[in-house]
Amino acid sequence: MTVVDQIPSEPADARGRVAELHVLREQALRGPSERATEAQHAKGKLTARERIELLLDPGSFSEVEQLRRHRAQGFGLEAKKPYTDGVITGWGTVEGRTVFVYAHDFRIFGGALGEAHATKIHKIMDMAIAAGAPLVSLNDGAGARIQEGVSALAGYGGIFQRNTRASGVIPQISVMLGPCAGGAAYSPALTDFVFMVRETSQMFITGPDVVKAVTGEEITQNGLGGADVHAGVSGVSHFAYDDEETCIAEVRYLLSMLPQNNRENPPTVASEDPADRRSEVLLDLVPADGNRPYDMHKVIEELVDDGDYLEIHERWARNIICALARLDGQVVGIVANQPQTLAGVLDIEASEKAARFVQMCDAFNIPIITLLDVPGFLPGVDQEHGGIIRHGAKLLYAYCNATVPRISLILRKAYGGAYIVMDSQSIGADLTYAWPTNEIAVMGAEGAANVIFRKQIAEAEDSEAMRARMVKEYKAELMHPYYAAERGLVDDVIDPADTRQVLIRSLAMLRTKHADLPSRKHGNPPQ
Repeated sequence: MTVVDQIPSEPADARGRVAELHVLREQALRGPSERATEAQHAKGKLTARERIELLLDPGSFSEVEQLRRHRAQGFGLEAKKPYTDGVITGWGTVEGRTVFVYAHDFRIFGGALGEAHATKIHKIMDMAIAAGAPLVSLNDGAGARIQEGVSALAGYGGIFQRNTRASGVIPQISVMLGPCAGGAAYSPALTDFVFMVRETSQMFITGPDVVKAVTGEEITQNGLGGADVHAGVSGVSHFAYDDEETCIAEVRYLLSMLPQNNRENPPTVASEDPADRRSEVLLDLVPADGNRPYDMHKVIEELVDDGDYLEIHERWARNIICALARLDGQVVGIVANQPQTLAGVLDIEASEKAARFVQMCDAFNIPIITLLDVPGFLPGVDQEHGGIIRHGAKLLYAYCNATVPRISLILRKAYGGAYIVMDSQSIGADLTYAWPTNEIAVMGAEGAANVIFRKQIAEAEDSEAMRARMVKEYKAELMHPYYAAERGLVDDVIDPADTRQVLIRSLAMLRTKHADLPSRKHGNPPQ
């Protein structure tokens, strides 16, 4: 006999009805059983309610449709109708700002999605869009509820449609805390950010058993779609952490740097890092020799408030860095070449990574600062056959389409088409600065000399001496630090130590920037 069976069908008065309500709520809060909770903890996983408590400010959660139950018949479902139907939905606050959330409860039907389950998610998504507040999904589900057939599949369709409608309107964050297979994986892929936890979360379209049956390849769930795979190989996941507590804490941190919606600016905080702070160390961080690598992370740390920033896709496409940080308390997006990896070239993955980040920043009113030290696009048959033209165009399109304040800074090399693509003044950067170590050219001096002076070098008695002389001449004529500034392609050549205050002053001026795109339904970006 269940708790509900023990309740009188007709309570004598209002007090009886209130008592009944408390009993039902207690049952819904408790979940299916202590045994199910213990099984969840044994896997190193928290329950849905424990996760919500970590995400939201204490005592701020308001639940929606707590007493919802499915109406499906057959396959034993009519005898098992738990409250919440395996998903907890509602809203609360993170650092005092409203956030909507839904969390799969793996203890109920393995978190599988059925019609009632999906309807609850649809409702909370609609509420988030209407309220103009971020939506966080805490995913731990076994996919579609097989017993409910096509109704479950239609439920996913409703989620995908709402993900798309909310795209660029409110921040959407997917936190993967368990399995996510088949069509269910497409909802996280449609959101702005994906977090994963090592060992306990996996994402894949077809699981290891299907892979083995079709291709003969044997692989584990984590090997196929674990956190490290998606954070470092596929690029599906933006963040990967060792435990749920750290993961959810980082979700809170990310939310603190995002606006509530596309009509607002990101939150500003008071900064104790002086806006006019000089960074003499920058003079030594970047070698003048263009062939010597250095770590761009150290440059970013010197520029931003208190050296604190949140890197996006840290382990994927490491030849480019995308990060959220603050300058004088204002949130900015930073895109920077990383000379320490592949000399900072642009390739297919780096172009895709940066393009998506630029689009996200533009959607949510986050100014973009681009730090250039790029020798060009990565050459090779694999890159050309893989569509580097198409993928590189994604980054170009994203920058050209962006209307937020855009500032580019050329630290050292800026060669060829990669220079143009990395938010050059010619594609709409509001301000372009350069350090005295900059080299802006079609290509490196050695390559240029070999092309332009090929005949003279070939006919010279000492071809190597002639080549060296021609390289020196080309650098002197076309690659000196002030060549671009003399032609108005760089607004100013600045002292590296003054970079922080120059950026902050420029951002303050651009804060009221207003730019409109031509009237259109939407663009048709390269895919």
